[in-house]
Amino acid sequence: MEINDSKSWWNFGYVWLVISGPLVVVIASIITVYLAIGTPDPVINDYYRKGMEINKTLDAQRDSMAPALQARNNAATGIKPTQDKTTP
Repeated sequence: MEINDSKSWWNFGYVWLVISGPLVVVIASIITVYLAIGTPDPVINDYYRKGMEINKTLDAQRDSMAPALQARNNAATGIKPTQDKTTP
């Protein structure tokens, strides 16, 4: 007489440990897709115009420092500054 003392696969804890990893990933990806579809990304209006305005204010700040930079360079090098606006 042969005695078969095997259990079903769902009775082993290691099987559930192996299954739980991919199952968590699948559930997380479903939640991520739901959130991505359900909440649209906000669109920034006139981003190009706002970027140009930021560049103008940065240029104005740099230009306001130009005389001080020329005077500092003149004091350090002894060279008379020129009025050339092409170089920063």
